[in-house]
Amino acid sequence: MQWLVRIKRLVLLGLVAVMVGCASIPAGVEPSPHDPWEPFNRSVFEFNEGLDAYLLKPVVAGYRFVLPEFVRDGIYNFFSNYSDIYTALQNLLQGKPDYAFSDLMRVVVNTTFGLGGLIDMATPGGLPMHKEDWGQTFGVWGIPSGPYVVLPLFGPSNVRDTFGTAADMESDYLFRLLPDVALRNSITGLRVVNARNTYYEAGDLLDGAAIDKYSFMRDAYIQRREYQINEGRDDKEPLMPVYENPYE
Repeated sequence: MQWLVRIKRLVLLGLVAVMVGCASIPAGVEPSPHDPWEPFNRSVFEFNEGLDAYLLKPVVAGYRFVLPEFVRDGIYNFFSNYSDIYTALQNLLQGKPDYAFSDLMRVVVNTTFGLGGLIDMATPGGLPMHKEDWGQTFGVWGIPSGPYVVLPLFGPSNVRDTFGTAADMESDYLFRLLPDVALRNSITGLRVVNARNTYYEAGDLLDGAAIDKYSFMRDAYIQRREYQINEGRDDKEPLMPVYENPYE
C-alpha cells in the first residue's frame, strides 16, 4: 500500500533530521536520571508529534467519520482478542499461570460467543483483560530497563522495551508471518489506525495543559511500565536476579 511506503519514508527522513540536530531542553526543566539521551529523544519526539499531526490524526479523523462507533468497537475487540493469545503466552513465561488461563478463556469465550472476537463477551463475564508483551516479560526476568528512549513512530520506550518491541514484531503472525503481503499490509495499517483511535482525544488534552508534554509522557511511561511489570506478582520479585542498573 502506498501510504505504508510513505510512512516508511517519513520515518527515514525523521531519523536523518534527528541525526542532523538535537532538540534543546527547555529552560527550567530538570534533567531526569532515567533520560541521559534527552536532547536526542526530544528530537524524535518532535518528529513523532509532526507525523501524528499531519498524517496519523487526519487518517484517524476520516476513520471515525466513515465508520460508526459500533464498527470501530468491533475492530478494537477483534485485535484485542487476537492479542490475548500473545498475552496468555507472556503471562505463562512470567510465571502467572492463573492469568494465562484467564487470557486463554477470554479467547475461547470471545471467539465462540463474540462472533470471532468482534464482541467482548469475556469482560462482562468476569474475565478481565490483561496486556503483556516481551518488554514486560524481560522486566519480570530481571533484565534492567536501561535508559529511556523515544522510538520513531512507536514513541516512548527504553532499551529493554526496544528489544521487546522487536521480539513482539518478529513473533506477530498478522504482522510478520501472514503469507499474503497485501492482506498483511492492510491489516497492519488498520491496526495502526485502531491503536491511534483509542486515544484520539488524549493528545488534545495534553496540548491544552500548561505542562512540558515530553516530560509528562516520559514520566507516565516509566511509572506505567513499572506497574505493569509488578502487576499480578505477590512478591514483586523478578523470576531472575536483577542486575544493577544505574538508570533506575
